Amino acid sequence: MSENKVWLISGCSTGIGRELVRAVRRRGERVVVTARAIATLDEFADDTECLIVPLDVNDPAQVKGAVALAEERFGRIDVLVNNAGYGYLAAVEEGEDEEVRAMFETNFFGLVSLTKTALPGMRQRRSGHIVNVTSMAGLIGFPGIGYYNATKFAVEGMSEALAKEVAPLGIKVTIVAPGPFRTDWAGRSLKTTQSPIADYAATAGARRNAIQSYSGKQPGDPLRAVAAIIAAVEAPQAPLHLVLGRVANDTVRGKLKDFAAELDRWRDLALATDFPEE
Repeated sequence: MSENKVWLISGCSTGIGRELVRAVRRRGERVVVTARAIATLDEFADDTECLIVPLDVNDPAQVKGAVALAEERFGRIDVLVNNAGYGYLAAVEEGEDEEVRAMFETNFFGLVSLTKTALPGMRQRRSGHIVNVTSMAGLIGFPGIGYYNATKFAVEGMSEALAKEVAPLGIKVTIVAPGPFRTDWAGRSLKTTQSPIADYAATAGARRNAIQSYSGKQPGDPLRAVAAIIAAVEAPQAPLHLVLGRVANDTVRGKLKDFAAELDRWRDLALATDFPEE
Protein backbone atom coordinates (compact mmCIF):
# COMPACT_ATOMS: atom_id res chain seq x y z
CA MET A 1 0.00 0.00 0.00
CA SER A 2 1.33 3.43 -0.88
CA GLU A 3 2.47 5.60 2.01
CA ASN A 4 0.46 8.43 0.47
CA LYS A 5 -2.87 6.78 1.11
CA VAL A 6 -6.24 7.57 -0.36
CA TRP A 7 -9.02 7.75 2.22
CA LEU A 8 -12.77 7.72 1.65
CA ILE A 9 -14.59 8.93 4.75
CA SER A 10 -18.35 9.03 5.20
CA GLY A 11 -20.10 11.48 7.50
CA CYS A 12 -17.64 14.38 7.28
CA SER A 13 -19.98 17.25 8.08
CA THR A 14 -19.14 17.28 11.80
CA GLY A 15 -17.34 15.50 14.60
CA ILE A 16 -14.82 12.71 14.19
CA GLY A 17 -15.36 12.49 10.42
CA ARG A 18 -14.52 16.12 9.86
CA GLU A 19 -11.53 16.08 12.20
CA LEU A 20 -10.25 12.95 10.47
CA VAL A 21 -10.28 14.73 7.11
CA ARG A 22 -8.25 17.59 8.57
CA ALA A 23 -5.73 15.23 10.18
CA VAL A 24 -5.30 13.13 7.06
CA ARG A 25 -4.70 16.21 4.93
CA ARG A 26 -2.09 17.50 7.41
CA ARG A 27 -0.26 14.25 6.73
CA GLY A 28 -0.31 14.99 3.00
CA GLU A 29 -2.66 12.14 2.17
CA ARG A 30 -5.60 12.40 -0.20
CA VAL A 31 -9.22 12.26 0.88
CA VAL A 32 -12.61 11.68 -0.64
CA VAL A 33 -14.70 13.89 1.64
CA THR A 34 -18.38 13.05 1.80
CA ALA A 35 -21.58 14.23 3.45
CA ARG A 36 -25.24 14.35 2.60
CA ALA A 37 -25.07 18.15 2.42
CA ILE A 38 -21.86 19.10 0.63
CA ALA A 39 -22.33 22.74 1.59
CA THR A 40 -21.02 21.73 5.00
CA LEU A 41 -17.70 20.81 3.37
CA ASP A 42 -16.83 24.23 1.95
CA GLU A 43 -13.60 24.46 3.96
CA PHE A 44 -12.14 21.71 1.77
CA ALA A 45 -13.36 23.10 -1.56
CA ASP A 46 -10.07 24.70 -2.61
CA ASP A 47 -7.92 21.73 -1.65
CA THR A 48 -6.96 19.88 -4.83
CA GLU A 49 -6.10 16.75 -2.83
CA CYS A 50 -9.67 16.57 -1.53
CA LEU A 51 -12.48 15.24 -3.66
CA ILE A 52 -15.83 16.42 -2.31
CA VAL A 53 -18.68 14.08 -3.11
CA PRO A 54 -22.32 14.14 -1.96
CA LEU A 55 -23.05 10.89 -0.20
CA ASP A 56 -26.18 9.65 1.47
CA VAL A 57 -25.27 6.07 2.35
CA ASN A 58 -28.93 5.13 1.94
CA ASP A 59 -28.80 6.08 -1.77
CA PRO A 60 -27.28 3.22 -3.81
CA ALA A 61 -26.55 5.51 -6.76
CA GLN A 62 -24.61 7.93 -4.57
CA VAL A 63 -22.71 5.07 -2.93
CA LYS A 64 -21.65 3.67 -6.31
CA GLY A 65 -20.89 7.16 -7.58
CA ALA A 66 -18.66 8.04 -4.63
CA VAL A 67 -16.54 4.92 -5.02
CA ALA A 68 -16.35 5.31 -8.81
CA LEU A 69 -15.30 8.97 -8.53
CA ALA A 70 -12.68 8.10 -5.92
CA GLU A 71 -11.13 5.44 -8.13
CA GLU A 72 -11.35 7.64 -11.21
CA ARG A 73 -9.67 10.62 -9.50
CA PHE A 74 -7.11 8.89 -7.28
CA GLY A 75 -6.87 5.41 -8.77
CA ARG A 76 -7.86 3.51 -5.64
CA ILE A 77 -9.24 3.59 -2.11
CA ASP A 78 -6.72 2.54 0.50
CA VAL A 79 -8.72 3.31 3.63
CA LEU A 80 -12.51 3.31 3.84
CA VAL A 81 -13.87 4.88 7.01
CA ASN A 82 -17.55 4.15 7.62
CA ASN A 83 -18.32 6.97 10.00
CA ALA A 84 -21.82 8.10 8.98
CA GLY A 85 -24.50 7.35 11.54
CA TYR A 86 -26.68 8.79 14.28
CA GLY A 87 -28.44 7.93 17.52
CA TYR A 88 -32.05 7.45 18.54
CA LEU A 89 -33.16 7.36 22.18
CA ALA A 90 -36.15 5.25 23.14
CA ALA A 91 -37.04 2.38 25.43
CA VAL A 92 -37.75 -0.72 23.40
CA GLU A 93 -41.51 -0.36 23.94
CA GLU A 94 -41.33 3.35 23.11
CA GLY A 95 -39.62 2.89 19.78
CA GLU A 96 -41.39 4.15 16.66
CA ASP A 97 -41.02 1.61 13.86
CA GLU A 98 -40.26 4.17 11.14
CA GLU A 99 -37.50 5.77 13.21
CA VAL A 100 -35.97 2.41 14.11
CA ARG A 101 -35.95 1.19 10.51
CA ALA A 102 -34.52 4.49 9.25
CA MET A 103 -31.66 4.28 11.75
CA PHE A 104 -30.91 0.70 10.74
CA GLU A 105 -30.82 1.79 7.09
CA THR A 106 -28.14 4.38 7.85
CA ASN A 107 -26.14 2.80 10.66
CA PHE A 108 -26.05 -0.74 9.31
CA PHE A 109 -27.33 -1.22 5.77
CA GLY A 110 -25.76 2.00 4.48
CA LEU A 111 -22.43 0.99 5.99
CA VAL A 112 -22.70 -2.45 4.40
CA SER A 113 -23.55 -0.92 1.03
CA LEU A 114 -20.50 1.33 1.00
CA THR A 115 -18.27 -1.50 2.19
CA LYS A 116 -19.47 -3.91 -0.50
CA THR A 117 -19.00 -1.27 -3.17
CA ALA A 118 -15.41 -0.50 -2.13
CA LEU A 119 -14.36 -4.12 -1.66
CA PRO A 120 -13.94 -5.19 -5.33
CA GLY A 121 -11.17 -2.63 -5.88
CA MET A 122 -9.46 -3.62 -2.64
CA ARG A 123 -9.67 -7.30 -3.57
CA GLN A 124 -8.20 -6.63 -6.99
CA ARG A 125 -5.25 -4.78 -5.43
CA ARG A 126 -4.96 -7.23 -2.53
CA SER A 127 -4.74 -4.30 -0.12
CA GLY A 128 -6.95 -1.97 1.82
CA HIS A 129 -8.20 -1.11 5.27
CA ILE A 130 -11.84 -0.82 6.32
CA VAL A 131 -12.51 1.18 9.49
CA ASN A 132 -16.03 0.80 10.85
CA VAL A 133 -16.97 3.31 13.53
CA THR A 134 -19.37 1.71 16.01
CA SER A 135 -19.63 2.67 19.68
CA MET A 136 -19.21 1.25 23.15
CA ALA A 137 -22.96 0.79 22.65
CA GLY A 138 -22.05 -1.87 20.10
CA LEU A 139 -20.58 -3.94 22.93
CA ILE A 140 -22.87 -3.14 25.87
CA GLY A 141 -26.62 -2.65 26.05
CA PHE A 142 -27.94 0.37 27.91
CA PRO A 143 -31.52 1.34 28.82
CA GLY A 144 -32.98 3.88 26.48
CA ILE A 145 -30.76 3.15 23.49
CA GLY A 146 -31.63 -0.46 22.75
CA TYR A 147 -32.30 0.16 19.07
CA TYR A 148 -29.09 2.14 18.66
CA ASN A 149 -27.36 -0.73 20.48
CA ALA A 150 -28.86 -3.13 17.96
CA THR A 151 -27.49 -1.23 14.96
CA LYS A 152 -24.01 -1.08 16.45
CA PHE A 153 -24.04 -4.70 17.66
CA ALA A 154 -24.93 -5.60 14.07
CA VAL A 155 -21.93 -3.69 12.73
CA GLU A 156 -19.65 -5.33 15.29
CA GLY A 157 -20.76 -8.83 14.34
CA MET A 158 -20.63 -8.21 10.61
CA SER A 159 -17.20 -6.60 10.91
CA GLU A 160 -15.73 -9.50 12.86
CA ALA A 161 -16.91 -11.91 10.17
CA LEU A 162 -15.70 -9.61 7.40
CA ALA A 163 -12.25 -9.39 8.96
CA LYS A 164 -11.87 -13.18 8.76
CA GLU A 165 -13.10 -13.23 5.16
CA VAL A 166 -10.79 -10.55 3.80
CA ALA A 167 -7.61 -11.12 5.83
CA PRO A 168 -6.30 -13.72 3.33
CA LEU A 169 -6.84 -11.11 0.59
CA GLY A 170 -4.55 -8.54 2.21
CA ILE A 171 -7.40 -6.38 3.54
CA LYS A 172 -7.59 -5.24 7.16
CA VAL A 173 -10.64 -4.39 9.25
CA THR A 174 -10.68 -2.25 12.39
CA ILE A 175 -13.79 -1.65 14.49
CA VAL A 176 -13.57 1.67 16.34
CA ALA A 177 -15.82 1.84 19.41
CA PRO A 178 -15.76 5.29 21.02
CA GLY A 179 -17.24 6.10 24.38
CA PRO A 180 -18.69 9.59 25.00
CA PHE A 181 -16.78 12.06 22.83
CA ARG A 182 -17.36 15.78 22.44
CA THR A 183 -19.08 15.63 19.07
CA ASP A 184 -22.57 16.47 17.84
CA TRP A 185 -23.84 12.91 18.43
CA ALA A 186 -25.68 13.86 21.63
CA GLY A 187 -26.70 17.26 20.28
CA ARG A 188 -28.24 18.26 16.97
CA SER A 189 -27.83 14.83 15.39
CA LEU A 190 -29.67 12.92 18.10
CA LYS A 191 -33.26 11.75 17.68
CA THR A 192 -35.60 10.81 20.53
CA THR A 193 -38.91 9.03 20.90
CA GLN A 194 -42.04 11.10 20.60
CA SER A 195 -43.98 8.56 22.67
CA PRO A 196 -42.36 8.38 26.14
CA ILE A 197 -43.92 6.00 28.68
CA ALA A 198 -43.90 7.05 32.32
CA ASP A 199 -43.05 3.56 33.61
CA TYR A 200 -39.64 3.83 31.95
CA ALA A 201 -38.79 7.23 33.44
CA ALA A 202 -36.31 5.74 35.93
CA THR A 203 -34.49 3.64 33.31
CA ALA A 204 -34.74 4.71 29.67
CA GLY A 205 -35.90 8.20 30.60
CA ALA A 206 -33.05 8.74 33.04
CA ARG A 207 -30.55 7.57 30.45
CA ARG A 208 -32.09 9.84 27.83
CA ASN A 209 -31.85 12.85 30.13
CA ALA A 210 -28.26 12.06 31.06
CA ILE A 211 -27.16 11.77 27.43
CA GLN A 212 -28.83 15.00 26.42
CA SER A 213 -27.50 16.91 29.44
CA TYR A 214 -23.83 16.07 28.83
CA SER A 215 -23.72 17.19 25.18
CA GLY A 216 -20.61 19.35 24.89
CA LYS A 217 -19.22 18.06 28.19
CA GLN A 218 -18.15 14.54 27.21
CA PRO A 219 -14.65 13.52 28.33
CA GLY A 220 -13.53 12.24 24.93
CA ASP A 221 -11.44 14.53 22.71
CA PRO A 222 -12.22 14.08 18.97
CA LEU A 223 -8.70 15.21 18.00
CA ARG A 224 -7.15 12.47 20.12
CA ALA A 225 -9.66 9.96 18.76
CA VAL A 226 -8.60 10.83 15.22
CA ALA A 227 -4.93 10.43 16.13
CA ALA A 228 -5.69 7.00 17.56
CA ILE A 229 -7.55 5.92 14.41
CA ILE A 230 -4.64 6.99 12.21
CA ALA A 231 -2.17 5.20 14.49
CA ALA A 232 -4.23 2.01 14.23
CA VAL A 233 -4.32 2.26 10.43
CA GLU A 234 -0.55 2.81 10.35
CA ALA A 235 0.22 -0.07 12.75
CA PRO A 236 1.91 -3.13 11.18
CA GLN A 237 -0.57 -5.31 13.06
CA ALA A 238 -3.74 -3.24 13.08
CA PRO A 239 -6.21 -3.96 15.89
CA LEU A 240 -9.54 -5.54 15.11
CA HIS A 241 -11.11 -3.74 18.08
CA LEU A 242 -10.15 -0.20 19.10
CA VAL A 243 -12.17 0.94 22.12
CA LEU A 244 -11.63 4.67 22.58
CA GLY A 245 -11.69 6.61 25.83
CA ARG A 246 -11.45 5.73 29.51
CA VAL A 247 -15.21 5.47 29.96
CA ALA A 248 -15.56 2.95 27.14
CA ASN A 249 -12.48 0.98 28.17
CA ASP A 250 -13.50 0.68 31.80
CA THR A 251 -17.12 -0.14 30.98
CA VAL A 252 -16.22 -2.80 28.41
CA ARG A 253 -13.72 -4.37 30.79
CA GLY A 254 -16.43 -4.47 33.45
CA LYS A 255 -18.80 -6.25 31.09
CA LEU A 256 -16.16 -8.81 30.11
CA LYS A 257 -15.45 -9.54 33.78
CA ASP A 258 -19.15 -9.96 34.58
CA PHE A 259 -19.70 -12.04 31.44
CA ALA A 260 -16.84 -14.40 32.33
CA ALA A 261 -18.18 -14.75 35.89
CA GLU A 262 -21.65 -15.57 34.57
CA LEU A 263 -20.25 -18.17 32.18
CA ASP A 264 -18.45 -19.82 35.08
CA ARG A 265 -21.50 -19.68 37.36
CA TRP A 266 -23.77 -21.40 34.84
CA ARG A 267 -21.17 -23.59 33.13
CA ASP A 268 -22.38 -26.95 34.51
CA LEU A 269 -25.97 -26.32 33.45
CA ALA A 270 -24.90 -25.07 30.01
CA LEU A 271 -22.61 -28.04 29.32
CA ALA A 272 -25.30 -30.49 30.42
CA THR A 273 -27.28 -29.63 27.27
CA ASP A 274 -24.89 -31.57 24.98
CA PHE A 275 -25.51 -35.21 24.06
CA PRO A 276 -23.72 -37.44 26.57
CA GLU A 277 -20.27 -38.51 25.47
CA GLU A 278 -20.11 -42.11 24.31
